[in-house]
Amino acid sequence: MPLNRTLLSTVLVVVALVIQVSVLARLQLPGAVPDLLLLTVLGLAFVYGHVSGALIGFGAGLLADLAPPADHAVGRYALVLCVIGYLAGLVRPENGQLKSALAPMAVVVAAALGTTLLYAGVGALVGDTAARHVGLGSLLFTAAVYDLLLAPFTVPLIMALARRTENDPVSEASGGSSDVAAGWLSSGTGLRIGNQRGGLRVKAARSRAARAGRIKGVKRL
Repeated sequence: MPLNRTLLSTVLVVVALVIQVSVLARLQLPGAVPDLLLLTVLGLAFVYGHVSGALIGFGAGLLADLAPPADHAVGRYALVLCVIGYLAGLVRPENGQLKSALAPMAVVVAAALGTTLLYAGVGALVGDTAARHVGLGSLLFTAAVYDLLLAPFTVPLIMALARRTENDPVSEASGGSSDVAAGWLSSGTGLRIGNQRGGLRVKAARSRAARAGRIKGVKRL
């Protein structure tokens, strides 16, 4: 990844992990814990794509595996977030525009469910059966609800910060990836583009009228 992406992703992941461990994990909510680290990976993958999403997911998951009070095998959550980051990057639209919040919300729910299932599945392979005692159904439901409630306050901000590291003049001129977070909030740039086009049409009409007036004036002389 480019250096600007790497630096921003590292800062966001570390901040998310600190908040995850020191605040969210101590809320003692029923069922799962709101996964700010997952939402950070999703927000970055929505902007950077599947390759960067997989790399960011692996790094974020590895930090979570090593950070206390982690009590599972190292690499377990890294594998899960690597897969989720890759898949989230694949569903990023080519033009970088999201017309409504429905698509990213569906991705958040699918990622929350997929992360829980993959984490439990990998745990079952290494002999960790904690999910059976807690109740997998309860974990799936609460994980989806908590992440869905937290996503509107985090994912658009992360995407906006990620877009600032992109120095692509072509995408900036065409309004490509600059509208991703706006689409999350159902407030795309269609009105602004329409106003710009309308202004161009008015200017073109005025110039044609001015040319016609000059031509008529010449003929009259």
